[in-house]
Amino acid sequence: MIEVKDLHKAFGEVKAVNGVTFTARDGEITGLLGPNGAGKTTTLRMLYTLMKPDSGQVLVDGIDAAVDPIAVRRQLGVLPDARGLYKRLTARENIEYFARLHGVENAVMRQRRDKLVDALEMRDILDRRTEGFSQGQRVKTAIARALVHDPKNVILDEPTNGLDVMATRGLRAFMRNLKAEGRCVLFSSHIMQEVAMLCDRIVVIAAGRVVADETPDALRAQTGEANLEDAFVKLIGTEEGLAA
Repeated sequence: MIEVKDLHKAFGEVKAVNGVTFTARDGEITGLLGPNGAGKTTTLRMLYTLMKPDSGQVLVDGIDAAVDPIAVRRQLGVLPDARGLYKRLTARENIEYFARLHGVENAVMRQRRDKLVDALEMRDILDRRTEGFSQGQRVKTAIARALVHDPKNVILDEPTNGLDVMATRGLRAFMRNLKAEGRCVLFSSHIMQEVAMLCDRIVVIAAGRVVADETPDALRAQTGEANLEDAFVKLIGTEEGLAA
């Protein structure tokens, strides 16, 4: 479980994150939505300890990220906005390198690697250098690398961005499997259809603040809109109008 409590982060005079609070629970997929510049990526970077908040608290399975960031990283599997593969290494080598960084024993590493490779349907690219990979191939490799240490909590920053239809469908099925395994899945997306299909809860951020934290059905009821995209537009429009 990931708990976010009153997070604040400013860059000079700009308040990128201004009191964000929400909880992403085990066995659920939580969507983090917001327009460009709303503070989503800054929030995610603070969750996976790449950036320190000015104030507030992040707890991952009860561990305070400010007190023990290394322990928090062990509990997280992260697909960041920059995929960051080592281009001269093969997909296999990228995955195994990160397993060793996490101290995973060789036999366990091979078992987990093979399970992820099959689940992500990437055996045909396993022994190719990642330089020259398509967007979908890079995402698959980065996800396998992020999950090889078997984390309970998974953070995915726009995982289907740039993927073709078949790769997107495969990744959505993979996310549902993570949920079925009881993991906490937190992901950001701009695709409303995807959010409606996958999410148990949706956290909407606008102007650095949480403006909604509800189930998809509750968001529709709250806004009086039958379509989730229309509900989203109404929520962020109201908040941005108040902030102006």
